Amino acid sequence: MYRVGLTGGIASGKTMVANIFAELGAGVVDTDQVARDVVAPGQPGLDAVRSEFGAAVIRASGELDRRALREVVFADPAARQTLESLLHPLIRARTLEALEQMKAPYAVAVVPLLVETGFGKLVDRVAVVDCPREIQLRRLMDRDGIEPDQAESMLSAQVDRQTRLQAADDVIDNSGNLESTRRQVQQLNDRYSRLSARVCSTQRSHAK
Repeated sequence: MYRVGLTGGIASGKTMVANIFAELGAGVVDTDQVARDVVAPGQPGLDAVRSEFGAAVIRASGELDRRALREVVFADPAARQTLESLLHPLIRARTLEALEQMKAPYAVAVVPLLVETGFGKLVDRVAVVDCPREIQLRRLMDRDGIEPDQAESMLSAQVDRQTRLQAADDVIDNSGNLESTRRQVQQLNDRYSRLSARVCSTQRSHAK
């Protein structure tokens, strides 16, 4: 299975782009969803978070209180690193398992921290959803209902825009309208389908 790693800064539009890829027939694994799955009640990830951060980040229902945990880790870089060390191995293992089971022309793994975690080594190509920082800030505040200082802190916790762009094989400019973004994704879908077909053909030839 030909694998594309899709990444971008917070509130850059990764989910929208991933949905377009899915509409066009790509197999999509969203690590944000995987991250939610590994901390669901009864999962080892939730037990690890409770043990490290205490009952204050657990709701009365037994579910993770994401807002409370986010406030803790974005205010304390050491706490964020601890959380990542607990959950990233679980997320990576489950993501790779889902990619192995995919039945599609090619697979897209949506990985917000692709650059930071080195996930780019596990895919054939990296696509970055990009927009200016000021657009990210506005979208993030609108989406999460947060103040500018918290939004700034969340953006600063991620790798900077230039570093992310340097890791890209392809860039999707999501600073314009939906139709512009859709056209770019369609072009990449065509490219990835061709690349995947070429790889599959080569593998079949070697298998003979």
